[in-house]
Amino acid sequence: MNIGILALQGNYYQHKSALDILGVKNTMIRHAKQLDICDSLIIPGGESTTISKLIDNNKLRNILIDFAMNNPILGTCAGMIMLSTTVPTDNMVPLNIMDFQVKRNAWGAQVHSFTEDIYLDFDKDRSFHAVFIRAPKISRINKSMQVLSTYDNEPVLVSDGMHIVSAFHPEIGNDFRIHKYFINHINERIPSFS
Repeated sequence: MNIGILALQGNYYQHKSALDILGVKNTMIRHAKQLDICDSLIIPGGESTTISKLIDNNKLRNILIDFAMNNPILGTCAGMIMLSTTVPTDNMVPLNIMDFQVKRNAWGAQVHSFTEDIYLDFDKDRSFHAVFIRAPKISRINKSMQVLSTYDNEPVLVSDGMHIVSAFHPEIGNDFRIHKYFINHINERIPSFS
């Protein structure tokens, strides 16, 4: 298994650190050819406008959309925005990979960043300490999507069966259960990697 990490902008290094700790091979992705050796991808949090522009500057948009047809993607915070079908703006055009929309920065500006203990649908015995930084809030979601966690009755971790997105930053801290869940999900979707 080799998980790509989109390393154009944002918190990609902490995702790499998490995968390194878990002993999973990973590759920093900046150019299309690098995706050829990956069977899955993480799109990290950061600035969704900047990530959107850099995806286009690096000619990755169509490559990422094609990759998503058969390969699981984990999108966190800005990565969640990029995977959505949110209405595009002049500065940010999502990839339209998952059927939900978000309102950007809906949990508040940078100064309103917060942490909260939430519960994961796949591990209800222990809370997960979630870090919300200028987090997006889901404004519309396809009813077929699986809600894996909520905060304040709002979905903050969801899956469409192939891809997973979180409104928070699961790579911050030392609890890598969401990364483990993603790795297990890859193994289920692509059994040859288990």
